[in-house]
Amino acid sequence: MSTKTSLMRSVVAVAWSFFGIRKSSEFQQDIEKISPLHILGVGLVAGLLFVIGLIVLVNLVVAK
Repeated sequence: MSTKTSLMRSVVAVAWSFFGIRKSSEFQQDIEKISPLHILGVGLVAGLLFVIGLIVLVNLVVAK
């Protein structure tokens, strides 16, 4: 499996985890095919983007 496919699958898995919904069969496939390092990296970037988005949103609301 290529790194690009694994990275994209990691992005999708992390996105679903933010919503908290995932089929157990797809979760098992993710465990078999995704590198934990990819999950960690994508999760940190997604969390950082989420926090930055909240900060920007709060600043926009407070500024008005």
